Amino acid sequence: MNFENEEIRALKVSAYQIPTDYPESDGTLKWNSTTLILTEIEAANQKGIGYTYADASVVSFIERNLKELVLRRNALDIPAIWQSLYAAIRNNGTSGLACMAIAAVDNALWDLKAKILGVSLSQLLGKAKDQIEIYGSGGFTSYPADRLQHQLSSWVESGIKKVKIKIGRDAAADPKRIKESRAAIGNDNQLFIDANGAYDEKTALEKAIEFNDYGISWFEEPVSADNLKGLKFIREHAPANMKIAAGEYGDTLGYFSTMLSAGAVDVLQADATRCCGITGYLKAGILAQAYKIPFSFHCAPAIHLHASMSLGNFFIGEYFHDHVRIENMLFDGVQTPVSGFLKPDESRLGHGLVFKQQDAEKYRII
Repeated sequence: MNFENEEIRALKVSAYQIPTDYPESDGTLKWNSTTLILTEIEAANQKGIGYTYADASVVSFIERNLKELVLRRNALDIPAIWQSLYAAIRNNGTSGLACMAIAAVDNALWDLKAKILGVSLSQLLGKAKDQIEIYGSGGFTSYPADRLQHQLSSWVESGIKKVKIKIGRDAAADPKRIKESRAAIGNDNQLFIDANGAYDEKTALEKAIEFNDYGISWFEEPVSADNLKGLKFIREHAPANMKIAAGEYGDTLGYFSTMLSAGAVDVLQADATRCCGITGYLKAGILAQAYKIPFSFHCAPAIHLHASMSLGNFFIGEYFHDHVRIENMLFDGVQTPVSGFLKPDESRLGHGLVFKQQDAEKYRII
């Protein structure tokens, strides 16, 4: 193969705001729409697409701070490009929206590289497994009982045997919602909970013990992920069958290293739309493997599928209601779970996704 004409010729970025199908909330936040930032990068007669879920200001950040660092570079040299992007955000803070901006670019570069080489991204990265398990995620605190139970039971009926609900907005109401959730999925399926950091340490421990009666096997962010001592305290004192998970807000390798070295989690989460893209996501997964900690992706299943296949310690991924809905609305090639597992279509190049521009246009804001 001749790889002499892989110069990046164009980078385009746009934003789409999609209303939720019902008002949503968790333990600490409420929202009624989600914004997708799409990046398209062209080289060697191919177009790579990547995205993040972030504020629309990420569009101007990419155009003003990152675009010129990508243009005219060799599309195959992702490590070199990533390093230059990460160095460029120093004075803007190596966290938050700046890292989400890098993520949108990096995710597109990986798609582009695989397309140039004529393979799927999972083939490019190499596979450690043939499929990945997912859990249904939604169960928002704003849902009435009938909507909550319908969502959970629908996942179980489709073959997804592990499901997660949000808790923490009203501690007094949480036991009733958990009881309703258990009734909806039966006793043969696993129920996860996510407090999004809403509890203090003593309340979180009290709830962990109380909720153990309902067979809770996963307690995500029982306290703020910034409270590593608190997470470790809950991990050490919660029922042994209850995994403590956190990490979805991680931006950098240092964040994940600090969380792991503190012994704060049973499962490390990361999000390739936040942690500087697939490049950062793979680094976080390998770091977790060094600590012998299982690894999980947060949300955006279509962007995580191929990369997760390459990680030997990958445990389970979040099949998040909002993002599953948006990805199916705006992209062709999104994979449907079979018996609770996702598997890439390796006949499709890159991520396997094709953006449905015409369908998306009504949601475009930039």
